[in-house]
Amino acid sequence: MTAFSIESVIDEFETMTKNAGHHQRETLRQILEQNGKTEYLQNLGLGGRTDPESYKACVPLVTHSDLEPYIQRIADGDSSPILTGKPIPAISLSSGTTQGKRKYLPFTEELVQSTMQIYRTSFAFRNREYPIGDGKALQFIYGSKQFKTKGDLTATTATTNVYMSEQFKCTMKDIQSQCASPDEVIFGSDYQQSLYCHLLCGLIYSDEVQFIFSTFAHSLVHSFRTFEKVWEEICTDIRVGVLSSRITIPSIREAVSKILVPNPSLADSIYNKCVGLSNWYGVIPALWPNAKYVYGIMTGSMEPYLKKLRHYAGNLPLISADYGSSEGWIGANVNPSLPPELATFVVLPNIGYFEFIPLEKPEMQELETSSASIHYIEAEPLGLTDVEVGKEYEVVFSNFAGLYRYRLGDVVKVTGFHNCAPELRFICRRSLMLSINIDKNTEKDLQLSVEEAAKLLAEEKIEVVDFTSHVDTSTDPGHYVIFWELSSDSSDEILQSCCNCLDLSFVDAGYVSSRKVSAIGPLELRIVQKGTFNMILDHYVGLGGVLSQFKAPRCVSQSNNKVLQILCMNVTSCYFSTAYEK
Repeated sequence: MTAFSIESVIDEFETMTKNAGHHQRETLRQILEQNGKTEYLQNLGLGGRTDPESYKACVPLVTHSDLEPYIQRIADGDSSPILTGKPIPAISLSSGTTQGKRKYLPFTEELVQSTMQIYRTSFAFRNREYPIGDGKALQFIYGSKQFKTKGDLTATTATTNVYMSEQFKCTMKDIQSQCASPDEVIFGSDYQQSLYCHLLCGLIYSDEVQFIFSTFAHSLVHSFRTFEKVWEEICTDIRVGVLSSRITIPSIREAVSKILVPNPSLADSIYNKCVGLSNWYGVIPALWPNAKYVYGIMTGSMEPYLKKLRHYAGNLPLISADYGSSEGWIGANVNPSLPPELATFVVLPNIGYFEFIPLEKPEMQELETSSASIHYIEAEPLGLTDVEVGKEYEVVFSNFAGLYRYRLGDVVKVTGFHNCAPELRFICRRSLMLSINIDKNTEKDLQLSVEEAAKLLAEEKIEVVDFTSHVDTSTDPGHYVIFWELSSDSSDEILQSCCNCLDLSFVDAGYVSSRKVSAIGPLELRIVQKGTFNMILDHYVGLGGVLSQFKAPRCVSQSNNKVLQILCMNVTSCYFSTAYEK
């Protein structure tokens, strides 16, 4: 991308965000004109009206379960205009790691177009801050398994649908460094073989790599944890010019063998750098000296991986990628110099119609008399330009792909405005909640509790590799169960202290008061054996998920019985909190 075109993209973005209100009204008009004759909208009595007031009056707020019967009919082959005026060409699948069940979602070319707009916008701002030249990118990306629905529609992950799009392939050539790995590696059927080859290809082109990327921070950390185990084997491959026998898929072997030639000097250089590192600190800039940054989604459930990712990245900047979901995109990161923990995303007002449900946490006395399902007091949804700085909201959006007033379930905080478009910071998922009585602990609360307790392991140089939680109501009273996978063994004494610290670190008033009166039982810390979370990863990949989109479920419900079974079968020790004992 030339400097002129980068500035053109930024100028276009500035103009659009200055007129955010106009673009919102125009986007809603286009959505309703294109899809107004669909079964869903006709039944709601819009009667061809396209103004926001009529839309909000006629169309209800919905969740995925409300639209699921319509989407299922489309997947089963009903080609009538059910949700969209134009036929749905494919189905996207959510990762399923959040709820334990993969959701079907309509996929259309408009979603590819919004992806391109988001990518162009964030790339322009990122490249202005951290200019990259011609070269390659080490991208840990993977195509997922595909299957045909009953109605002969291709179903796969949203990212794979985008990667397969001709529009994506053509556009990305202009705005992104070429992936160091051939397509056969990206779309390989075994993610472990693909991962090995991503690392190998990235090292073959080590001097040309401009940045390191994967969809999620977890995938980046997983990749370099793997590198710690296979680096000597990779060095051997490069030294002799012959691919490891671990690569058995013919298409991958053939594609990688074409670029693998004997290079003893490169192998020696990699070997000497690796043995010279202290506990793998700064391995990324050491092996890829021309890389400018590490890039991927690093907010929300990815934040726990940032400490380890910074260890690998050394002095290289970590930049959080844009804000979206399997359902669609919301905003672009136009402030790439902010650390991931402070990352904000500007809503693009022409990629969908956005509303925001104001959320306020109830006072303690209200909590004590409310039902356990209430976490926030909700008000009527506000428009994009009507939100207030400092307030929290749930995102509601409508798009061209048949989602109308769709509650995304994400809680965001408005941190400011870029011209007239709000800047959002992701807070948490509303559905991810630890709750037994009047307690309400979010994914973020869990993360902070784990971080506080993990400090007790620091002196022994032990890390929490990964973690999750479960509400155990089989006991009376029910209690929280926290699962930890550790990098190495620790003593019973320290782990008991960690357990007590976890319990005390949940500062939610409902939890504290419930623990004090024994309405919630002592927190339980269960240590699982090494590799347990990789087993969970393998489980999701086996269901058709993809490594680069994997998110460890932070709250495992009883309905997600396979994951719960994997965790419970691998417990090596457990501890009950004594923090509230009198």
